[in-house]
Amino acid sequence: MNGTSNKVDKSKLYFIPLLVCILLAATFVLMPSATAKEYISPTYEYTNNYYKAYGEPDIYASVLGDTEFERGETAQIRVMLSNKGVLYGFKPGTSIDTSEGVHQLSLTELQYETQRTSAYGIKAHLVSSTDLIEIDAATNSKTLDELLAGELSEDPFVFTVTISENAPAGTYLLEMPMNYEYPEDVRMTAGESIILGMPDQDHATYYETVEQTIQIPVIVVPEAKFEVSSVSGNITAGSTNTLNITYTNIGELPAEDAVARLIMMQPLSTDRPIQSLGTMQPGESRTISFDITSDFQAVEKSYGIDSEIKYTDVDGEDAFSENMKVDVFLKQPEGKVNVTGLAIAGLVIMGIVLVIKNIRKNGSKKSNK
Repeated sequence: MNGTSNKVDKSKLYFIPLLVCILLAATFVLMPSATAKEYISPTYEYTNNYYKAYGEPDIYASVLGDTEFERGETAQIRVMLSNKGVLYGFKPGTSIDTSEGVHQLSLTELQYETQRTSAYGIKAHLVSSTDLIEIDAATNSKTLDELLAGELSEDPFVFTVTISENAPAGTYLLEMPMNYEYPEDVRMTAGESIILGMPDQDHATYYETVEQTIQIPVIVVPEAKFEVSSVSGNITAGSTNTLNITYTNIGELPAEDAVARLIMMQPLSTDRPIQSLGTMQPGESRTISFDITSDFQAVEKSYGIDSEIKYTDVDGEDAFSENMKVDVFLKQPEGKVNVTGLAIAGLVIMGIVLVIKNIRKNGSKKSNK
């Protein structure tokens, strides 16, 4: 009885996988037709090649809008793709007899072969070879499903870039590596596709992968640019002192009618925060003086004063430099009691007195006991 039961159980075990295989096969047969790209292309023995086409995709890139940017600017680069691929012709691959069916297959293959110049699955990203131009990683991965010959991409690839404040004027070449596939060969399956589970697939497509790099020019425009090259003069608490500041035009263009302005807060102040620099050529330096007044109780330390320059650029427009820091050291006058030091000393003495009182109090309690 047990032996019979085991035999029945084993037969069930064999039957279940067989049923699963039958159901899977039926699923493939009943599955709606799909593009050849969804399947692994069959080997050549299941296909016939009536023609060999010549030509392939030819991808170009063009930038929408201006590619000129200023230092410190964050902007978008909008890149359009175009496919200028040309189909040069066909060469017979297999002789065609008088059979009407074979002739029709060959004509159908010709239609498929015309897609040889189409690019599929385009993937691209932008690369900067310099730290002076940063590309936002969040916008740096782009894809396009297809680009047919003679067509433009419907929407541009949009990349966000930031130009460094220290970038010299000139042309920078960004690189846009991309890869895609195109149908390098099309062969008719001649009815053999049913063996492969693809009864409605009358052809097989064999794709070729292409890697291509396109250069995108970015121009950093020349302009006047300033820096604080030196600072001299002593600032003393409770008095007015002269501070000499030297500005240098480190840019590529002149700055006309330039004026420098200091922006300061207590304990520092000045009656004339704006001083004229005149016209400054590239590489030219000019020193101007400011009278700085400080409070009597100002703390002795280093202070940072904000400074900027307004000027007229080569187009006759008003322009402003970036903010520049002027570092100055304020000291206490000789012979003056250092208020801060005196306050600290007072706190120390007060602490010592409290400690002594506490010790005496504890000693008095012990003696009374």
